[in-house]
Amino acid sequence: MSSVTIAAGEWTADEVLEALSAGKRVVVETEFLGEVHEVTLRWDGETYYCDTPTRLHKHATAEEMRGCLRKMGYAADA
Repeated sequence: MSSVTIAAGEWTADEVLEALSAGKRVVVETEFLGEVHEVTLRWDGETYYCDTPTRLHKHATAEEMRGCLRKMGYAADA
C-alpha cells in the first residue's frame, strides 16, 4: 500500500476519501502542543481508520470518516 504525506488542512475531506478509496494511506502531519505528529489514515475496504500517536479511531462509513476529518482538522472545510 502506497502512502502520501500531507499537512493538516491541505486537502479537503473528499480528496482524502478519494485517496483512501484508491488504496493509499494518507499520513497527515499535524501540530499539537508545539510538536508535529503524524496521523495515518487508511481504509481496508470495510472500515476507515485514524491511527493517532495515542489512539486508533474506527469509522464504519465514509460519512463518519468525513466528519472525523473535519472535526479533528485533518481536512479543509471546502
